[in-house]
Amino acid sequence: MDTLAEPTGAVLDLTLLRTFLEVVDNGGFALAADVLALTPSAVSGHIKRLEMVAGSVLLERTTRSFELTAAGETLYAYARNIVDLEREARARLSGVRLKGRLRIGSSEDFAGAWLAEVLQAFHRAHPEASIELKVGVTADLLRQQARGKLDVVFGKQCARMQDDGELLWEEELVWAWAEDKPWKPGPQVPLAVFPEPCVYREAAIGALGAARRAWLLAFESASMAGCLAAAQAGFAVAPVARSQLRQGLRALDREDGMPALPNARFYAFLRSAEPAVQALVAAVRQTGQRRRFTR
Repeated sequence: MDTLAEPTGAVLDLTLLRTFLEVVDNGGFALAADVLALTPSAVSGHIKRLEMVAGSVLLERTTRSFELTAAGETLYAYARNIVDLEREARARLSGVRLKGRLRIGSSEDFAGAWLAEVLQAFHRAHPEASIELKVGVTADLLRQQARGKLDVVFGKQCARMQDDGELLWEEELVWAWAEDKPWKPGPQVPLAVFPEPCVYREAAIGALGAARRAWLLAFESASMAGCLAAAQAGFAVAPVARSQLRQGLRALDREDGMPALPNARFYAFLRSAEPAVQALVAAVRQTGQRRRFTR
């Protein structure tokens, strides 16, 4: 392992740790610089200083990208906990108490993957705010929100929203299939999809139609876990966001004869501008962006 000289009495600086997290979470120095309102050279300087303090190389750089070293992986886990705990401590000590009941709607891919982690951290920071969570299809949740039953909805679209939603992040939509099974669909592509209305379903059918590929509704489930299980069993292919891929699944592409899919855009739809809602949306954005790169 590459090591660097460690200054005597060196400590892990929060500013350097935050920069390190932004570089990893955003996938690059330039993007991290935009988020932090710094120059790319300043960001690079922060990483070099952190590596000196850590006594190890954290990022293996190439001309266009980087990879975390073993030491970088270890520090990333600790840095995330340190920064999150520091933020929670400031919230608890500031005297600002977020109160009231938050009524949250979430599509299953939000809720099942990592929303519980966000809510847990949010509750630690704001114990006087209670949460009510409803999981469902984005379109249905938005109808409930229009009737005043939900304060915020976390969902996805495959078309860019204009004014209704706050874009959190964007990622590639892929065809999920069993990693250990050959892809031989025959004359019709077997699909594993959510019931209508579903943006993943619409995107898949639209892409196949544009490519003049016949398809078959082989598996339908309101559960993301069910659709992924059907894909892993080699029963049907499931259109999902790339971050939803898990062990035992791979993404089919043009070499497999599958057309490209549009990107999935993840949004927060807010009905309330209360501080508790804004704080929760900020926590979701940060965690979602981080998980998108580290899953």
